[in-house]
Formats: sequence, C-alpha cells, structure tokens
Amino acid sequence: MDPASEDRTSEVPEAEDPEVAARKREFAALLGEFRRTAVLVPTGGEPGGLDGEQAMLTADLNGIRFILAFSDEQALARYAQARGEYSREWSYRTVLGAKLLDVAVPAAGVPCGVALDCADGPDGMVFPPVMGIVPDEAAVDREDGGA
Repeated sequence: MDPASEDRTSEVPEAEDPEVAARKREFAALLGEFRRTAVLVPTGGEPGGLDGEQAMLTADLNGIRFILAFSDEQALARYAQARGEYSREWSYRTVLGAKLLDVAVPAAGVPCGVALDCADGPDGMVFPPVMGIVPDEAAVDREDGGA
C-alpha cells in the first residue's frame, strides 16, 4: 500500500461507537431538561449570589467549584441528612437550571459547574464547566486555556 494513501485514510474520522453516541444523546436530553427545570439552590453565608442575594451553597472538588442544586425538597432533605444537619433550617432559592449554567457559573470567577442531587449517588448528575454545557467563556476546555 502506498504510504500517501495511508495518510489520507487516517484523516477520515471513524464512525462513532453506537454506545458512545447513545450516551451523548441521553446526556444532551438530560441537559436540556435541566436547563428548562426550576431547581432548589441552598443559600447562606455572605451576600454574593445572583442579584446580590446570599451566596449559593457550593463545594470544591479538584479545583472546580460546584453549585449544589436539588430537584425537590426531598432531595435537599437527603443531602441535609447525609451531612448530619437534618434538624437545622435550610434556606434556598428556586432557580431555573439555565440561569445557573448561563449566569451563575460565569459569575463565579473560578472554574464552576453544577451538581444536581449530589446525595443521591448514581441518581445525581454533574454538569461540569465544559463547552456545550456552560458558556464558552466559562468553559475549562476552551482553546485559549479556559476560565
């Protein structure tokens, strides 16, 4: 075989694995649903959240901040129980998922994503700060080096 033809063959993208393609479609559907859904975001501490209100509850993991969001009061209660703080009162705001990803994440000033229902193990969901999920200027995988 001619070496030049080998080079041209390597330039042709391979067909995507059907399982990978199916998982990408499933995640895209979950992301779309999250963007359209109002979620509960615990607040507390110093002002500094959206609209100058109390800051949102966050957790840092491997240099990335995650805003903690919950699909309903029961999911928030499971989180409080897991922290051993079930008996205290939890203040929260109701925020549209799209507003978290498009406004709160870039406003964080550090690499930031959203963790949904983080006390629910595999039933929870993480929306990392990458292109296609958060605005490009807040994505850590953008070509100019990220946030």
